[in-house]
Amino acid sequence: MKRRLFLALVVLLGIFALPLRCPAPLVYRPGEGWTYEAVGESKWTKARAKDQYEVAQQAFDAGKYRLALKAARRTVSRWPLSDSAPKAQYLVGRSYEAKGWDERAFKEYQRLVEKYPKAENYSEILQRQFAIAQRFLGGQWFKLWGVIPFFPSMDKTADMLAKIVRNGPFSPVGPQAQMSIGSAREKQKDYVLAVRAYEKAADVYSEDRKIAAEATFRAAQAWTKQAKTAEYDQSAAGQAIATFGDFMTLYPEDPRGTNAQKVIASLRTEQSRGAFELAQYYERKRRWRAAEIYYNDSVSKDRDSPYAADSLKRLEVLRRRITRSQPAPKPEPGTPAPVPASNRPDALPQ
Repeated sequence: MKRRLFLALVVLLGIFALPLRCPAPLVYRPGEGWTYEAVGESKWTKARAKDQYEVAQQAFDAGKYRLALKAARRTVSRWPLSDSAPKAQYLVGRSYEAKGWDERAFKEYQRLVEKYPKAENYSEILQRQFAIAQRFLGGQWFKLWGVIPFFPSMDKTADMLAKIVRNGPFSPVGPQAQMSIGSAREKQKDYVLAVRAYEKAADVYSEDRKIAAEATFRAAQAWTKQAKTAEYDQSAAGQAIATFGDFMTLYPEDPRGTNAQKVIASLRTEQSRGAFELAQYYERKRRWRAAEIYYNDSVSKDRDSPYAADSLKRLEVLRRRITRSQPAPKPEPGTPAPVPASNRPDALPQ
């Protein structure tokens, strides 16, 4: 036992006595925080912004994205007002995008356009943001802690697209970003918000007839989908018919006009059906007047529908019932009561 204890003490003494070269993977720098540095990486830090940016660019070109991130971040934090800072911030976003961290990349691009709105490649940055948002619109999952695929989110996707529109409403990707907000809301089945997004696109980009026509048509389609959710939504159907009507009036040359007419016809038939079913409900409840109103509404919605024909038949029956159920008119004041026939002087004897 004593021998084992002695050997252990000797080993510990040797460890502490002999000089060892231990790499320090975590290094703290004021204003930069803690960074990981493998052995031999200490040469990546430079004393000038331009040199530091060149290190980041060379690392990125070589596919060393971790080193590119560190060098680019150091450029931005140490020399935020230098000419190299916007380019370095761009490399931060590019590095995250290359690593597959799309959400983080989008945020870094957003930081770039907010901090350096006069960046030379501003348009390219917006295009990269739009490409990322489109991937999420296509179903790509957002990552928990930036690492673990967790869930798709149309809310977060719509928020990304809204930022792109604010960054450059009239940029090459601005109109498409606004339209994509509507697409994201449709995927959520929130058709009212989708309509709002499309209507905004039609309004803001009204001078671009192609965009405005597409936005108006999609708004009408979204109203149609809203009309068909759960119980038939009469108000949404009316909005769909009106929007399709606007589409055909404003863009008569658009070949989708024929399709719009067919949809309007089907919507009117559905409106006639909805009114007919309401009339039947009130008729079962023996509320004749209410039933009469909705049968008339069914006829007015679509006179050519089978529901209109059935409504006309029911209206004839209802009117007879209403007539029979009406009380006899009261005699005016001062009018003598009618004398029974048996009490008249001229009555014949029985």
